[in-house]
Amino acid sequence: MVSDTAGADVSKLRELNSLSIVRAMRGQPPATVTELAARTGLSRPGTDVVVRGLVTDGWVKVVEPDGSSVGRPARRYRFNAGAGHVLGVDVGGHKILVLLADLEGRVLRSHQLPVEPDADPAARLEAVDTAISQCLTAAGMRPDQIWTVTVGVTGPVDATGRTTLFTPLPGWASVSPIEHLATRFTCPILVENDCKLAAVAERWQGAAQDADDIVYLLAGMRTGAGLILDGTLRRGYGGAAGEIGALKAVRWLSAPSHIENCPGMPEDIHPNDKAAWVFEHAREGDRDARTALRRYVKDLAVGAAALVLTLDPQVVILGGGYSRSADLLIDPLERELRRLCLRVPEIRASDLGADSVALGALRVALDQVDAQLFTDGMPAPLTAHA
Repeated sequence: MVSDTAGADVSKLRELNSLSIVRAMRGQPPATVTELAARTGLSRPGTDVVVRGLVTDGWVKVVEPDGSSVGRPARRYRFNAGAGHVLGVDVGGHKILVLLADLEGRVLRSHQLPVEPDADPAARLEAVDTAISQCLTAAGMRPDQIWTVTVGVTGPVDATGRTTLFTPLPGWASVSPIEHLATRFTCPILVENDCKLAAVAERWQGAAQDADDIVYLLAGMRTGAGLILDGTLRRGYGGAAGEIGALKAVRWLSAPSHIENCPGMPEDIHPNDKAAWVFEHAREGDRDARTALRRYVKDLAVGAAALVLTLDPQVVILGGGYSRSADLLIDPLERELRRLCLRVPEIRASDLGADSVALGALRVALDQVDAQLFTDGMPAPLTAHA
């Protein structure tokens, strides 16, 4: 007779083996049972039993041979990344961007809507709802098919998902994105600061994939920072880690004014085009434009130096709208940091562009899915998540 304890031990072992195989398959090309056994260290017969069970439960799919092999090819299996989906939403000052991805982080749909910088909360939330609806409709999906939603917002985010300390979005401190989206989604809804999400994206798919200690600088019409230490995003006790710009002596609040108020700029130029005008004329050798950039970099460097001296990161990532002209900023920024810091990390330009916040939101959403499904036990059959 097998005791209840022995039966529980066998069940737990089966769960652990299933988890090992799922992890070995995610993000990898299709593999045979033999290859999976080698990756996991499990026996081939045991791997075969577990894989068949995962196929039955819907977590793994059989990859049919393409006919290019001679003889009878070994059956290959792949993780069913389409079993679930996540949303990353960037609620910015000028746009709402929604990305839809599968469980391996492949972006399947992207949808963006403009929003006025001075839009009130109701108008901005309406734009969020519309962008999400249009993204899901284009993908042929329903809200109940989404497993996690992560929203990126401007300002420090507290434990409730609100930006009560500070946000430049008009009236947004009164908004609870979690409560608003919970009327449509039954899945977990997360909210995080945009700079922090951009830092996550850079480590996941961007310019800092080889680093565990990262300072991300948002350089644009607004200045901010996101911090990753030992591979972990640092939020701080109240969500305000990295908000060094709140200290007026750092001069981050006023830094963009050097560019926005550059002498010689046409009076009728649109505010969104001012920086491009300055960078273009600086490249052409315009003295006033070059002076404006030099003053901007000096102010940016004060806060950057404080973070570098405190954290001693491996890399500093220059992101935000101004990073498109990083060729004019990185060298002078490095010179300023050499003047101010004991050790200057490598400074790299972001290559994720305007998608960085939404991409970071996807990564955080996927981490939430992992924590729910692939940490504490064998994934349940997909019918439990349909």
